[in-house]
Amino acid sequence: MPLPFSHWTPDSLRRAIQAAGVALWSWNVEKDTFVMDEQGFAMWAVDETTELVFEDLSARIHPADRDRVRAAFTATRGIEGAYEIDFRIMIGDDIRWISARGLGNDSGLHQGHMYGIFLDVTGRKQAEEGHELLAGEMSHRVKNLLAIASGLTQIASRSSTTAAEMAKDLTSRLTSLGRAHDLVRPLPGHQGTAALLGDLLSILLSPYEDMGAFSGRIRVAVPRMGVGEGAATTLALVIHELATNSVKYGALSADEGTLDVSGSLDGDDIKIVWMERGGPVVEPSKVNGYGSRLVARSVTGQLSGAIDYAWEPEGLIVTLTLKALKLAR
Repeated sequence: MPLPFSHWTPDSLRRAIQAAGVALWSWNVEKDTFVMDEQGFAMWAVDETTELVFEDLSARIHPADRDRVRAAFTATRGIEGAYEIDFRIMIGDDIRWISARGLGNDSGLHQGHMYGIFLDVTGRKQAEEGHELLAGEMSHRVKNLLAIASGLTQIASRSSTTAAEMAKDLTSRLTSLGRAHDLVRPLPGHQGTAALLGDLLSILLSPYEDMGAFSGRIRVAVPRMGVGEGAATTLALVIHELATNSVKYGALSADEGTLDVSGSLDGDDIKIVWMERGGPVVEPSKVNGYGSRLVARSVTGQLSGAIDYAWEPEGLIVTLTLKALKLAR
């Protein structure tokens, strides 16, 4: 038989509340003062005091959420039933998500005080943000793959004379695209070893090469150097994104467009230049989307490098400047 709630002692209730990570609070609506338990003061990282006012807590609230939280607390007296307010607080450089919960209207008011709880929901919010980021990236990848498939179909049609030849050509290109796509994601169990930079670029760009009248429109000339497993995944993602944009908007979308990828060593750096020619004039607004932000974040954050775009009338020029030692890892 479960223990009846009336038989629970105040000490056992406190233990249960602490185990659940719940902080208790009361708010004197007229005096605008707060009272919290020890867990509340620890959660907000403020000194324990009996003179705590709303503004003392407000100083911890993220500036972007501060006015919203104040307005939400003031509006709780007009809310029927339970309410929940999620907001960020700043503890030094650390950002935590707090959920304030209670009963609205005067049903939650007793002798001029409103009562409720604080919960630290940082883990849940970080998981939600991770899921949203993953969903956005997956949506972006699917759209890109559809655009790539359309572009590869156009390329295959130019180098084939019969439906059978086109089907064989397109199948070969899609197979190559699958090999290239494997390089855009880490292999399970840390499989694989370092690859040569030229081989890596050639594999990634092989699906977009013409085999017929426009054969040889993609040229790769880079120094002979190894690319480490970790850097290969990031570099592959960058090249894959640039190729996708070229198929959608740039030189690889045109019958006679060309692409030159060259590289040179400059001290401790390697400079990789992506040069498109013979395609339509590309507007920066067309490619400055989610994929471009992903590329910039990958180059600067994971490869400690820099990326520069030059929107010339003859075609786009992208310059990647990377640390050679970083690329080898």
